[in-house]
Amino acid sequence: MSDTARPRPPSIRDVARLAGVSHQTVSRVLNEHPSVAPETRDRVNGVMQELQYRPNRAARALVTSRSQTIGILSASSTQYGPASSIAAIEAAARERGYWVSTANIDASDPGSIEAGLAHLMAQSIEGLVVIAPQVRVFRVLGALDIEVPYVTLQSTGLDEEHALSVDQIAGARLATRHLLDLGHRWIYHLAGPQDWIEAEARMRGFLEEMGARDVPTTAPILGDWTAEFGYFAGRELLRVRDFTAIFASNDQMALGLMHAVRDEGLEVPRDVSIVGFDDIPEAGHYWPPLTTVRQDFPELGRRCVDLLLGGAEAAQSRHTLAPELIVRASTAPPVF
Repeated sequence: MSDTARPRPPSIRDVARLAGVSHQTVSRVLNEHPSVAPETRDRVNGVMQELQYRPNRAARALVTSRSQTIGILSASSTQYGPASSIAAIEAAARERGYWVSTANIDASDPGSIEAGLAHLMAQSIEGLVVIAPQVRVFRVLGALDIEVPYVTLQSTGLDEEHALSVDQIAGARLATRHLLDLGHRWIYHLAGPQDWIEAEARMRGFLEEMGARDVPTTAPILGDWTAEFGYFAGRELLRVRDFTAIFASNDQMALGLMHAVRDEGLEVPRDVSIVGFDDIPEAGHYWPPLTTVRQDFPELGRRCVDLLLGGAEAAQSRHTLAPELIVRASTAPPVF
């Protein structure tokens, strides 16, 4: 063998030999079997720590029928909301001694959805989180037999029994109400893609709040979440300039709008007030800092894992979290 060959990682038999016990006893310690004496358990754990022994999770799953793994089926993990949700679930899972395996799928391809689910099931996952903001994904999943506990992160009436979400409709109403309370009456809504559940919910919240205040509105403009779309939409809207405020369905499109306003020689919020949604980390550093709607992703991740693993607070957990309006300098009363 070459001198540069990597050393063999310690095995369960190495632990047993140094601890002076059988490998079956080490296995019982790993599986938290109650028959092991406390002093033996402490000695075995000490040797495992000394050797930096890491149990083979696949082999352990065969013995215990537990993989200590949660699966995530994600269709849009590059977007801020889904990416933040995944990070929050991973953090909450680690606190419970679990790992996370993510399968990224093509939401437009039913075969990709089915293959992603099969890939996760082959890993003997103990629970599943579906982060797929497109309606068509839930139509495909509804026809499949999901054999493990699962949670869907969405908010508009699809599979309500398993749904967990931040209330997107309430968040949009908060944003719209803020503009109305400032005195704005001519407000546009720059919505997200038509097939996104969150986009539909935020658009619905905007229309509900405008209707509740008996304020006329025009049809929302369907965007694609990008700052580039926000910029070009803003340039087109400013040709007419029949509004004093815009509620954008996410912070990136709001950034593009702010760019367009400045390129026209105008100022936010003196000439146009702008509100976003998500409170991405950069939102407080836009110029001016952006008024937006914050979602509590760490809490969302914790509750998601609690619901899957049956934590002490799972039964009391609300399945819908309240959003928070963060008011910054991008909104002000209109100047007539």
